[in-house]
Amino acid sequence: MSRGVEDAVPVLEMRGITKRFGGVTVLRGVDFAVRAGEVHALMGENGAGKSTLMKILGGVFPASEGNVLLAGRPLAARGPTEVLRAGIALIHQEISLVPTLTVAENVLLGAEPRHRLFRWVDRARMREEATRLLASLDNRISPDALVSELSIAEQQVVEIARALRHENRVIVMDEPTAALSEREAERLFGLIIRLREQGVGIVYISHRMTEVERLADRVTVLRDGERAGELTRGNFDRARIVALMVGRAIPELSPARGFDSSQTSRLEVRGLSDALGRVRGVDLRVGPGEIVGLAGLMGAGRSELLRVIAGVDRRAAGRVLIDGEEMHFTDPRRALASGVAYLPEDRKSLGLFLQMAAGENMTMTLASPSARAGVLRLDALREYGERAVAAFGIRLAGLEQSARLLSGGNQQKLLFARALALNPRVLLLDEPTRGVDVGAKQEIYRKIVETAATGVAVVVVSSELPELLLLCARIAVLHEGRLAGVLDRANDAVTQEKLMALATGQAPDALS
Repeated sequence: MSRGVEDAVPVLEMRGITKRFGGVTVLRGVDFAVRAGEVHALMGENGAGKSTLMKILGGVFPASEGNVLLAGRPLAARGPTEVLRAGIALIHQEISLVPTLTVAENVLLGAEPRHRLFRWVDRARMREEATRLLASLDNRISPDALVSELSIAEQQVVEIARALRHENRVIVMDEPTAALSEREAERLFGLIIRLREQGVGIVYISHRMTEVERLADRVTVLRDGERAGELTRGNFDRARIVALMVGRAIPELSPARGFDSSQTSRLEVRGLSDALGRVRGVDLRVGPGEIVGLAGLMGAGRSELLRVIAGVDRRAAGRVLIDGEEMHFTDPRRALASGVAYLPEDRKSLGLFLQMAAGENMTMTLASPSARAGVLRLDALREYGERAVAAFGIRLAGLEQSARLLSGGNQQKLLFARALALNPRVLLLDEPTRGVDVGAKQEIYRKIVETAATGVAVVVVSSELPELLLLCARIAVLHEGRLAGVLDRANDAVTQEKLMALATGQAPDALS
């Protein structure tokens, strides 16, 4: 934060913000301010009120009480479009792109350049502007690519580029690195620093403590819809932030368990390749009770490897063996029936049925096994749902509550409960804590470790290297679809630097 910014008039103020939905108060008198040239982190558990506060700022719905001021004047904008024109851009955690349009069309949606004379859309200028904005993020996504063909990480980059098309006074970034690799995140951090130097006020929402410690000038913490406290740089550390967020101590996780290579592998893949060439001849063994991580840069083939194993994508070559028996999965249902449960990266589009109740989402895989003589045993489904709510610590009003109304962390726990309902032998997890708060993250970590302790082989894809180092006994690193190496914590001094060396095609021994 530049000199004098501490005493500057806030470019954005939210005063006494209260929000009620019916008889439920979700925000109570929250004050929040951002100065020009400042990164102000907004933190709190899922359900603490962060998203509601930012939706009020973004014009999605009005506050029940309180005021919003921009540069000292009441913000008169009504609706998201007017808020954007006023100079406030929001980069949402959940992707809001139009999948049937191109990257350029999404980036310039609603602000398309037009020919002066004929007023039709100038597509050449649109492509040039989209390319310029993507280049500011040091990214080479084609402006002509359909959004539906992009990975989640690439879509996140497009979301950020779209927000940068205006001259913004304030930019709100909600979990901007959730789907990005280490390299993409570094590019974003460089952009944030440049924007701060230009006097832009940045609201940074993240559950990643290392990012907050690195970037934030101030931290405001919400808990249960109220302002729990504010900390300034030099005055905050991880323990103090967590204490404000959860109001309780977070116990440490036990070390990851290793695998005896003399045992039969629970999961083994031999020479596995997919039909699109994104996975190329991968060999991997995972023992019963072992947690193996998959690391690599975006596009390295991590998610694609899980998708091939689970039968989501077509296998072009290679073998998949479960407890020594070769399997041929053509879809995830067949894989689940054989004991392989898969949690996709995009929980909302590929995992949950948002229009259905939470209980239905958790128990749908049990519907057939719980039926007798063609009669669905609703009592058995409810019993499992109630047990799962207690076991996973899912916060909800009841099993009938719509899944779309739950926080990201609780939605992720629904998927875990569904995946474990049939007692799988193998659990494939793609970014299991993406967009999940620190409290829910620790609960998910503990559940992963507990699941592995029952003999389940667990494979975890994560863009957070500290997460893999915390959970995993071994970490396999992919580079351009191939296995670059496997680091074993029992025999190697595994570091983030060595993992990144393998991910970029280097030899980790050079760092020893």
